[in-house]
Amino acid sequence: MPSFPDPSRRSVLASAGGLTLGSALLSGAVQPASANTALAAVRHSTFQLGAFEVTTLLDASRTVTDPQTIFAMNVTPEEFASVSAANFIPSDQTRFFFTPTLVKTETDVVLFDTGSGGDDGQLVEVMAEAGYAPDDVTIVVVTHMHPDHIGGLMQAGAPTFPSAAYVTGSAEYNFFTSDNAPERLAGMVSNMVVPLAERMTFLDDGGSVTGGITAVAAFGHTPGHMTYRIESQGQQLHLIIDLANHYVWSLAYPDWEVRFDADKAAAATVRRNILGMIAADKIPFIGYHMPFPSVGFIEANGDGFRYVPETYQFSL
Repeated sequence: MPSFPDPSRRSVLASAGGLTLGSALLSGAVQPASANTALAAVRHSTFQLGAFEVTTLLDASRTVTDPQTIFAMNVTPEEFASVSAANFIPSDQTRFFFTPTLVKTETDVVLFDTGSGGDDGQLVEVMAEAGYAPDDVTIVVVTHMHPDHIGGLMQAGAPTFPSAAYVTGSAEYNFFTSDNAPERLAGMVSNMVVPLAERMTFLDDGGSVTGGITAVAAFGHTPGHMTYRIESQGQQLHLIIDLANHYVWSLAYPDWEVRFDADKAAAATVRRNILGMIAADKIPFIGYHMPFPSVGFIEANGDGFRYVPETYQFSL
């Protein structure tokens, strides 16, 4: 089994509560190019990883304008436009994807994040299309506490996944329930996460969710942002969550600043560390905001990385 080096543990700034992708979309701070929020006809994708069944679930998707207000904040508009054109994507708009992942192990059904909730998220409906009901979920993992990851935890004041135990990072929970948390995000955490605290297990780097699923710290996007390594029968997969939020502007250019990263220097460092590890070990990955179905590979490419979408590798 490839070894996984410890990611950077640089301290995260109290600015961790800066505007997040989910809150920006929900609040209207990022204006959608169209009111149409219709999702793709196929909203789930399932493949086998050893004895585990892995399903990506498209909770929501939306087009937004002016992406350089979000990505590449430390480069010139000319460079941003040139890189975008070279990758056959426009520089004046982009499309976001919000993709929780469900892993059925030999003992558990583990859901990683719960989407936006409310009218913006369709997670429960998409799970039904994939053959899962909320009661089937035995563990919910909260990778970090931005609105587009915790918004679906509760419905009408009750847990959406009533039979589940809950797992989150101790550093993340401690920050977002402290006086340092920004009021806007702390309020949502208070409503969505804190009521579940008695049913929660709090992990640090290297902690185990269940057999074959291990936490890998990736602090920077938030003070306790976690990624997760999945392993079954010698096969591996890495859930990078929000380590890189765009396959070109963040993954290919890991030093380009992302608006939603609380500590931008720490986020860039840990992005390089983990993406470099995944590329070197040729491990497939799932990115929460990668183009759906959000599964692919990473190749080292000059000073950055190249995203290689999964095609038929898991169907052979």
